[in-house]
Amino acid sequence: MITRFNAFVQKHQKSAPVVFFVLGFIWDSLTLGRIDRLYDRVILCVYLTSLSGCLYLFNLSDDGKWRNTFLGKYEDYFPLAIQFFLGGLSSAYVIYFSRSVSFTKTISFFVILVALLFANELFKKRISNKYLQFSTYFFVNFTFFTFFIPVLVNTMNTFIFIISGAVSLATTLLLITFIYSKSPSTRAELHEGKMISIIIGIYVMINGFYFLNLIPPVPLALEDGIVAQRLEKQDNDYILTYQKGNFFSDFNTNIVHKPGEKLYVYTSIFAPADLTKKITHEWNWKNPKTNEWQTTDNIDFEITGGRDGGFRGYTYKERLLPGEWKVDVNTNNGQVLGRINFKIIEDSLQNTTKMVTKVF
Repeated sequence: MITRFNAFVQKHQKSAPVVFFVLGFIWDSLTLGRIDRLYDRVILCVYLTSLSGCLYLFNLSDDGKWRNTFLGKYEDYFPLAIQFFLGGLSSAYVIYFSRSVSFTKTISFFVILVALLFANELFKKRISNKYLQFSTYFFVNFTFFTFFIPVLVNTMNTFIFIISGAVSLATTLLLITFIYSKSPSTRAELHEGKMISIIIGIYVMINGFYFLNLIPPVPLALEDGIVAQRLEKQDNDYILTYQKGNFFSDFNTNIVHKPGEKLYVYTSIFAPADLTKKITHEWNWKNPKTNEWQTTDNIDFEITGGRDGGFRGYTYKERLLPGEWKVDVNTNNGQVLGRINFKIIEDSLQNTTKMVTKVF
């Protein structure tokens, strides 16, 4: 059976790594869901540990290290295992990132990851290119610790993010240095100074993404964001009445509004169990004369993690000018979890029949 599988891999060696990356992606899409769940944390730890081990085995196989050993007959599978674990890690990150309503924030981060993973198609040696291997490894390693450490310490802030990046940088450089010292073929192909420069460059880039709010403040995620005309809380339920949306939005973003009545912005935010964080709804109105956004209100409330559907909360306004509005859902240090855009159309009779009521 192993021989037949080996023959299949040899026949399809060009496409097999991509297939194994996709398999890892699909597997995690079906099995993972919450970063604070023990199963998810164990799986991510296993993936990253296995990826580290496979990189070591693969790089030393070029030196004949495993020839005439038990591992020798499995050398052809090392690059496939690398792609599988890369696919598994990246798919897990996409699952967690995509829980945010503001997917435009998360897609930029994932596009870079996918570009790095499939960049091996541009190299003749494909996944054997050591610069590609270690660069991609550092990217997924960094992302792992930005998820994992806040969950462990039940705290997330800029300091924790910096610590996560430092741990990732240290472990990556340690692995590269260890492989470099053990593998003559790696020393022949890899310029250590160039590799470290690339790693530092990626480190700076990810930090830039973080401080420019181009990635969401993981592991928090905005799951729901709805603008409603009425909101009631009964026992542990939130009852929202709002104008029905379409395929692209739960609510109608062109809101027919009666002057003087309240308008609510409801959000549910996923957070790991035991993690508390202050959240801000920042209400902004676009001045048609200057074409600039003006902040009208900053309303804070604290969330506590652990609920499957996310921590629910809302803010409201009574005096709203007609025109374009946006409510940014931010952390207390200014990172954007998501954005809710809508337009106010004044109507004293509020002539709309497309109202729905839903319990959250």
